Amino acid sequence: MTTTTLAVLVPLLPFLGAVTGLLLGRTAPGFVRPLAVLPTLASLALAAIVAVRQGGDAAVDAATELTPTGSVPVELALHIDGFAALVALVVGLVATCVQIYSTGYLRDDPRYPSYAALVSLFTSAMFLVVYSGDLMVLLVGWEVMGICSYFLVGHYWETPEARAASIKAFLVTKLGDVPFLIGLFALATDAGSFRITKILGTVAHGGLDHPTPIALLLLAGVAGKSAQFPLHTWLPDAMAGPTPVSALIHAATMVAAGVYFVARLLPVFEASQAAMAVLAVMAAVTMAGSGLAALAQDDIKRVLAYSTIGQLGYMTGALAVGDRGAAVFHLVSHGAFKALLFLAAGVIIHAAGTNSLAAMSRMSGLRDRVPDAFWTMTVALLALAAIPPFSGFFSKESVLGAAEHVTTGHTEHAPAAAGWIVLVAGLLTAVLTAAYATRLWLLAFRGRGAEAPDHGRQPLTMTVVLWVLAVPSLALGGLAYRSLPDWFDGRDLAPTLTTSVLGTGLALVGGLVMYSAWRHTTALAARVPIGAVAAHPEGDAAQVEAEAIATHTPAYGDVASAPDPADPGRLLLGPLHRHAATGFHLDAVYATLFVRPVQAGASLVRFLDREVVDTYVRGAGTLPRWLGTAVRRAQTGNVQTYVSALLAGTVVLVVAVLLVATGA
Repeated sequence: MTTTTLAVLVPLLPFLGAVTGLLLGRTAPGFVRPLAVLPTLASLALAAIVAVRQGGDAAVDAATELTPTGSVPVELALHIDGFAALVALVVGLVATCVQIYSTGYLRDDPRYPSYAALVSLFTSAMFLVVYSGDLMVLLVGWEVMGICSYFLVGHYWETPEARAASIKAFLVTKLGDVPFLIGLFALATDAGSFRITKILGTVAHGGLDHPTPIALLLLAGVAGKSAQFPLHTWLPDAMAGPTPVSALIHAATMVAAGVYFVARLLPVFEASQAAMAVLAVMAAVTMAGSGLAALAQDDIKRVLAYSTIGQLGYMTGALAVGDRGAAVFHLVSHGAFKALLFLAAGVIIHAAGTNSLAAMSRMSGLRDRVPDAFWTMTVALLALAAIPPFSGFFSKESVLGAAEHVTTGHTEHAPAAAGWIVLVAGLLTAVLTAAYATRLWLLAFRGRGAEAPDHGRQPLTMTVVLWVLAVPSLALGGLAYRSLPDWFDGRDLAPTLTTSVLGTGLALVGGLVMYSAWRHTTALAARVPIGAVAAHPEGDAAQVEAEAIATHTPAYGDVASAPDPADPGRLLLGPLHRHAATGFHLDAVYATLFVRPVQAGASLVRFLDREVVDTYVRGAGTLPRWLGTAVRRAQTGNVQTYVSALLAGTVVLVVAVLLVATGA
């Protein structure tokens, strides 16, 4: 088969698997798991073949017009360059691992068939975004991912937290999608086409008439989809969904889509220096703010959620300095170790049996109970903290190196100020990342929370996946930074001496400071009793998580009113901890600026409708009702009464006629 045919099958197979799984989920439940795993695995294999054939050479392009529009045509187009080929591999790998993992994680979930079908549809939509050469077709995949996230985040819809999180994720991302859609139309109008290759050709020849408003409109959608400041607030709450869904959303789909979109159309953004400056500021605020927020979270999944926001900030920072190779390199590296972190967290949730979702303050004795999760999560956390030789070191250093290069002077791609903003924020975030990664490891595996019942070993499908993802988390960076330039723009991705020393040194400082704070707080906590952790009944991992969301057991056992004395993050952040724990009250700001005015407006409309509009409607009905009552009383059914009334009326008429005649 041709490369084009294989590329078409990559998104098509998971889509067919999703449709078939939904149709057979109730009638033939034995086929549900094969239909979840095999199409996604086949797509991974085909994506690998497409990548080998593309080989980092000239892009594979194919197109056919869907329907005549009379103006800007919409085409079913493929555009597979080195970026698309490698990102598709990451999507396929993570999606396959999530599907295999989920067969054990949700083995007793009655809604597993619909869950598996939605994950397959989610994967298909991301493949469509990656391979699409037409922006309107890309938009289809973009929006399908949005609706899939709504259903998957709200999988445990019995709980108010899951319902609220799914609605919030949908609405916040839609808030960015509206200007995004306007930007797409404006871009196509200027370029005369939705085809990516034609748009880039127009930009190269200076044919884009309104680069700044177009770029800013598109950035709004990117901020929503990739959870960047100020539209990032939906992502931590989305942890109410099943943990494998978190791994999929954070590592390979949805949040990666926005970064990938900017990488594909980077020349459009580079045409506006103002847009690049906005992108740099957005990345810097996102990185630093998410790092501080992660230090204050007790829920292990919320720590990882804020970590994802920060790592996406690194990617957008690389794009802000005009290096999409570094951005996609970190996207690929991050996809492996972040998926591993979330899936290992799922194993920990099951083993800890916590009734507060995944509260690290309640964990104890997990190192020996879940050795697979311990060792693989250690690898992933070292990659996250960018400690050499783990993959995160090479990809993160490529971002810092790109920023340092721009600081040397104003380049044609980005202003020097953008380089300084990204570099300073990136180095600060390196300290924070290492600190919260160390805190997570210490509290999860060396914590002093009450011992939870041993639920036995996890299913093999869960533990095997952890080791599969540990391999790229450990070795991908060192192997890739030499070969990836040929797949991207040819730019060198090797770590530079200055940023490598600074970044690694600051990461070690962050880890050591956190360890010292943990030793101090542990000594203090030894004198403070911590309440017993409620035992969780036997059950699978998904049951543990679903009940954890619903129970809301206090995170500090029986002393919920007291702060956890063993939390080093609280010690280091001091008075800032209370603000960081709530995401710096951004939700409260949005509630004040948007939610309450909308609710007040709705209340006013309801009052006017009830008291004004309904009053007129009721009045219009009251008069006929009164007339009807009067007429009804005259209808007695008595013939004598009717004859008497007739005679009386006749007399009145005769008298009236005589009076008129006499007057005349």
